[in-house]
Amino acid sequence: MKGLWGNKVFLTVFITDTLENIGIWIRNMALLYYVMETSGNNPTAVSLLTAIELAPILVFSIIGGALADRWNPKRTMIAGNLLSALSVLVIVYLLWQGMWIAVFFATFISAVVSQFSQPSSAKMMKRHIPDEQVAAAVSISQSTGSIFLLVGPIVGTFFFEHWGIYPSLLTMAGLFFVSTLILLTLPTSTASATEGDGTLLSEIQAGFAYVKKRPALRGLAVTFSCLGLSSGLINSLEVFVITDRLLLSKEAIQWFTALDGLGMLLGGILASIYLDRLNGRWVITGGLIFFALSVAVEVLSVWVYVTAAMRFFTGIGMAFLQIVIGMFMIKLVDEAYIGRVNGTISPLMVGLMMIGSFAAGPLMQMTSLITVFLIASVILLLAAWGCTRIKWDSAEVTQDGANHLLEHKQAQTLS
Repeated sequence: MKGLWGNKVFLTVFITDTLENIGIWIRNMALLYYVMETSGNNPTAVSLLTAIELAPILVFSIIGGALADRWNPKRTMIAGNLLSALSVLVIVYLLWQGMWIAVFFATFISAVVSQFSQPSSAKMMKRHIPDEQVAAAVSISQSTGSIFLLVGPIVGTFFFEHWGIYPSLLTMAGLFFVSTLILLTLPTSTASATEGDGTLLSEIQAGFAYVKKRPALRGLAVTFSCLGLSSGLINSLEVFVITDRLLLSKEAIQWFTALDGLGMLLGGILASIYLDRLNGRWVITGGLIFFALSVAVEVLSVWVYVTAAMRFFTGIGMAFLQIVIGMFMIKLVDEAYIGRVNGTISPLMVGLMMIGSFAAGPLMQMTSLITVFLIASVILLLAAWGCTRIKWDSAEVTQDGANHLLEHKQAQTLS
């Protein structure tokens, strides 16, 4: 671990990732509060903001990793940060001119850019970090993400409450410019040739065909779809649980998000300790059933402590679920297809999440907040039922995949 912190590339990537995380959380919270204030707490506008964050992920997560392999990673990371910072400066100007709808455009651009810069960051670390230190590096990155899920909303809310939308967005742009300057210190890198002679389209098609031919992966894809749809319905309306059910100010959402992050941090530690003792199939099924119940309890509760407890325990469960799903993804997939299968199933989940986010606001206006959350709860129960139909012990589970479990578990959880 000590040698890892002495690695210039890792330290550079870690510092820039930290700066970018701070900037992203300041932007996310500022845009959420600004949209709510400007739209008069319109649930459609809030859900649209979430959907626009997800839309680029649906399209570009399929091709982002493949293209990042063909491009110069250092230049891609620098260009991505510059584009993000410049797009925010443009948005600040448009907001100053009274075009508040421009916040949706800023969100879209940032989400697109991240689909190319994130794989390039991982690629730089893989090139310059010794194999025996890769697991520690990924573990630190995971822990950092959980910490920002804990403190990010607090920092973002603090900036917006004290300085408002313009200083918040300018701070985000400044952090990305500083991050860009730090990235210039990375060693010069070159673009690597893609594996094989196939085109990008043929590689994507091979991933779809691989999933289609394997019943277990098809079942997992259906489960992911249900999870994505329910998450889309819930995530964009959680702020209304705070304001409408608990009768708190919208800024109080930061503390509930922080509890979720704290739960994920603790859950990740516990899952790492007890991973070998877990019955993965029942952890996934039981976890989804628990999520379904927690969603129902969260929206029906009018007690702050009950809602807070559900958010904390849901975070613990999510950490377990991510690690166990990553374990089965490795077991079910040949090593040569792990990236493409992930690029096939993940966009499916994100696509349904985006549909849920688009539908959440109008559905709440036509029915009620409680109705939308209960629909999401039923969908989660369907996902749990789908898990019971998956043949985890099928012949598709190869010994080779099991042997590579520990090597790939952390990377799969991040993706």
